[in-house]
Amino acid sequence: MKIVITFKTFPEQKKLMKQFSGNGLETVFLEDSPKEMIADIVSTADILLSWNPEKEGLYNHAVSCKNVKFMQLLSAGYDHVNLERFPDSMKIAANQGAYAEPMAEHALAMILALSKRLSIYHNHLSDGIFNQLKSTTKSMRGSVLGIIGFGSIGKATANLMKPLGVKVFAINTTGKTNEKVEFIGTLNDLDFVLKNADSLLISCPLNEQTNNLINKQKLDLMKPNAVLVNVARGQIINEKELYDHLKTHPDFYAGIDAWWVEPFKYGKFELHFPFFELPNILGSPHNSAMVEDAMIIGTEKAIDNVKLFIRGEKVSGLIH
Repeated sequence: MKIVITFKTFPEQKKLMKQFSGNGLETVFLEDSPKEMIADIVSTADILLSWNPEKEGLYNHAVSCKNVKFMQLLSAGYDHVNLERFPDSMKIAANQGAYAEPMAEHALAMILALSKRLSIYHNHLSDGIFNQLKSTTKSMRGSVLGIIGFGSIGKATANLMKPLGVKVFAINTTGKTNEKVEFIGTLNDLDFVLKNADSLLISCPLNEQTNNLINKQKLDLMKPNAVLVNVARGQIINEKELYDHLKTHPDFYAGIDAWWVEPFKYGKFELHFPFFELPNILGSPHNSAMVEDAMIIGTEKAIDNVKLFIRGEKVSGLIH
């Protein structure tokens, strides 16, 4: 069985992936292969490990993938993958849950920083303004955290925030969970969650149902001093309507880690509205998962899923 790694690796990643070699398994790294040999290598592969199929040139060799049985993505999200370009017979799995813990920490940090208005009062101090009595912040205890997308990231964030006395109102695809929450529902219950949320975490996949999910109508349902944090995908929120809402609701705060136009998918970072001229926004460069050992954690998770496939056991994160 031939396993082909299609993305550029770093030494520790390569060392981990070389464990596949032996016992009837062959590991091939496209980065070490001549370009003229790529089509032949892909055509004889049984399993592919990919990060971004388009940038790795796999769409150019999609016809050659007809013998590939399984493709494991290193990324947890998969909206950048055109699934229709690959044979129906190929199973494809996203690396779901691989980066949940660091992303949850990032979400917690954003929610707390925005709820406590840290950037606002920092800027006041830099301007020589020391106004202790009027520099109020929001308390977490007794507040409601709404979570759109109660998967690995949403659950991990809830577990971090519950000790602060936060109530969790969550949404997933089934409306069921074994986690202890105050409310669980589906997207049919979105309005209820939005109306009650003091802070809102978006951690759901981008798909037809969630594209442009948070628009003017939904933002207007939220509390005027709510905090919204997005660690999922930019397109889940309408860019213009979020900007307008932030501009007209100065007590409403947003933390954005996932942007609308990013280098990974589009080759550049671009905003269509001057978000950073607003005081009530906090941004990060989609690095919520980027702790020091993130790539090792993600690689180990992907390898474990590949091993399940090789053994004929049930794999996680299937998207195709």
